[in-house]
Amino acid sequence: MKRSLALFTIVVFLAGLFLVTGCARKAVKPEGKAVKEEVEKAMPEETIPEDRVGEGAGLEEDAVEGAAVGEEVAPAEEVTPAEEEAMVTGIEDVFFDYDRYSIREDARATLEKNVKILLNGKKDARIVIEGHCDERGTVEYNIALGQRRADAVKKYLVDLGVDPSRITTVSYGKEKPFCFEHNEQCWQENRRAHFVISE
Repeated sequence: MKRSLALFTIVVFLAGLFLVTGCARKAVKPEGKAVKEEVEKAMPEETIPEDRVGEGAGLEEDAVEGAAVGEEVAPAEEVTPAEEEAMVTGIEDVFFDYDRYSIREDARATLEKNVKILLNGKKDARIVIEGHCDERGTVEYNIALGQRRADAVKKYLVDLGVDPSRITTVSYGKEKPFCFEHNEQCWQENRRAHFVISE
C-alpha cells in the first residue's frame, strides 16, 4: 500500500509538473510575441537595401570606410545652399570684401570657370545674379551695394563673352543671408554674388 501510494504521488507530481510546464510554455509564447511586437514598434524603422536583405548587420558592416570599429568618426562638414547648388550646376558664387563691389582676384578665377560652363555646357541657360551683403549697414545702403556687386559680376561675364540678354541682376542686400551667425566668417559668406541658373 505504501508502495502504491508513493507511486501514485510520483505520477501525480509528474503529471502536475507536466501541466505546469506545458501551460507555462503556452503562456510565454503570446507574451513573448507581444513583447517582441512592442520592441519592434519602439525601434526606428531601418531600410535595408534589397541586395542585403537577410544578411546580418554587424558593426563591421556599419563602420565608416577607413575607420576602425569603435573609432570616432569626424562629422561631415555642413554644405551651404550655395555649395549644394554649385554641386548640381557647376556654377560657383563669388565673394566680396567688406563694403566693396570690385571683383577680387580669387573671384576672377571662379568667374572664368563659370563662363566656360555657361558658354559650353549650358549655352541656353538663363542666369540671375543675386547681389547679397552682410548684416551691417542700413537696408537701403545694402540694397544699393548688392546691386553694384551683381552688376560688376554681370559686366565681368559679358566681357568674357556671355550674351548680356541671358543675364538678369537683382539685389537682396542683407535680406537673404546664407549664414546667420554674427561673426566675420559668416559675414564673408553673406557678401556674395549668387548665381541662379534656369534652363
